[in-house]
Amino acid sequence: MNRFLPLLVLAGATLTAAERINHEGRILGPTPTVTTPLLFNTAAADAVVSTLQIMPRDSAWNEDVSTLPLLANSSAMITAIRADVFAGTHPDRRRVVVFKEMNYVVIPDNQARVDVTIFNYPDESDDLKVAGGSVGSWPLPSNLPIETWPSEQPGLTLLQWQQDVNHVGGDRHAIAVMPGSGSFWETGEISLTATTPPWRASTGARFSLNANTPRPAGWTSADAAGLPIFPALVRYDEVQRGTIEHAMRLVVKRSRQEYVYPASHQAGSTTLPDVPAMGQRLRLKAAFAIPASWTPEERTIAVALKKYGALVADNGNFFSLSICPDDRWTAGCFDHLSTNAGSDLCDITDFEVVAGTGPTEGPRSPGAPTAGAGIDQTVTALGGATLNGVASGSGVQTRWSLYPQATAPGTVTFGDPTQLTTTATFSAVGIYLVTLKVTDGIHSPAYDVVQITVQPGGTPPATGSGTAASGTSGSTT
Repeated sequence: MNRFLPLLVLAGATLTAAERINHEGRILGPTPTVTTPLLFNTAAADAVVSTLQIMPRDSAWNEDVSTLPLLANSSAMITAIRADVFAGTHPDRRRVVVFKEMNYVVIPDNQARVDVTIFNYPDESDDLKVAGGSVGSWPLPSNLPIETWPSEQPGLTLLQWQQDVNHVGGDRHAIAVMPGSGSFWETGEISLTATTPPWRASTGARFSLNANTPRPAGWTSADAAGLPIFPALVRYDEVQRGTIEHAMRLVVKRSRQEYVYPASHQAGSTTLPDVPAMGQRLRLKAAFAIPASWTPEERTIAVALKKYGALVADNGNFFSLSICPDDRWTAGCFDHLSTNAGSDLCDITDFEVVAGTGPTEGPRSPGAPTAGAGIDQTVTALGGATLNGVASGSGVQTRWSLYPQATAPGTVTFGDPTQLTTTATFSAVGIYLVTLKVTDGIHSPAYDVVQITVQPGGTPPATGSGTAASGTSGSTT
């Protein structure tokens, strides 16, 4: 698995001031223009979504919660969650499992809109044709994938599953993502019928990729918590890259009649305080030793659960996470996170409940740091470079590192990587990307990247100690 972003800058090219860097410090590059609907299980869709900042950098989905304090009743809540799904008869439900369920389609800005009859929550749905009506107008393509297709619907064509020819029913979520406009639409219980209009859905919600605005208070979405689904999905492209950069979607057996930020809707059956609310955030304990027997895909999920956690989004019969039903997953790659028995599994007791931050707290509070790595440089191999960074913010820490590009020509040695002004020497000629990271322990880190082109020759700098970074082991997180 290639765990590093390929070099996005060709030899001789220069990074621009507008280079987009996401909350993990990954250079996103330009987003390809979408001209036709792209199914989620294709390289073409991967190429688009891998360049997106999915939700703002300071979104609750993108918030590093690895050091946040626990709720006072975290242990009691975990006990209640485990007791609910176990119920004395299902030992296979005492642990986290993944379900291949939620998929999506990437659509162009000019995607034609179709009429959809909304039969459950028209008063809490978006993009209605007539205010107060029950027909939505949504940009749904003819190849709209519906939950669990294709990997969990063997033998069925997409059209057959859209029509639910076997009358399976179920939640039947569908997601259409329009990168150009920065919007996405999510529906539930959707199907293609012989009626007019042919599409029917329980509800429909439109979200922005670029805003933290929740649904109106009390409104549902395609999910019970009123949350978007797309930002939470475990996708093939990100697991192949080796890093999941967001929180996940968590289903518990029972929830209480309350919701907490960023949720907007409750679907609870109790008021007991030790039962989780919609929007409650759980994380995998830092002390959980990820088993060596786990696959790279499973380990990637576990690492993300320690950093970003998972948000309670719905009620169900398992303690489960949603991943894409992509037919490109390697057979058996999620066996330790399925209902198979074994000793190297992840029990619900390996989780804890985080005291989450509110809409104006944590990374969304004022005073986020900024970073400036300076202008691109061309230097000589013997002379090295002087880095002159700038940073703003309160109580910030700064660090230079070699961007983890797979094609870095050599290593970099920094005079003092923690100082804004420092030196850098290079082991070989070529193009290097050097990252400045600025953190304050509250907000999302700020990043900037400078391109250093190293040419032969020059005068050696003064001898001194430094810190080396290599192109295959450098880290910006």
